[in-house]
Amino acid sequence: MEAHRMGYRIRSYRKLKRYTQQDLADKLGISISVLGTIERGMTEPDEKILRRIADILEVSYEELCDIES
Repeated sequence: MEAHRMGYRIRSYRKLKRYTQQDLADKLGISISVLGTIERGMTEPDEKILRRIADILEVSYEELCDIES
């Protein structure tokens, strides 16, 4: 998936859960600046991080990554 779209989806799900960037970064064990680069589409996280994000935000990996079944 394009990094920009991925970042937008992560940001949208994070906001739906009412998490700040700091909240999500803390739960992931990464810095807020790294999360910011992900959400801005400057970098695409690896599958391990994406699965952790999906778990924390309580969405499926497929839904987060916009993968059709």
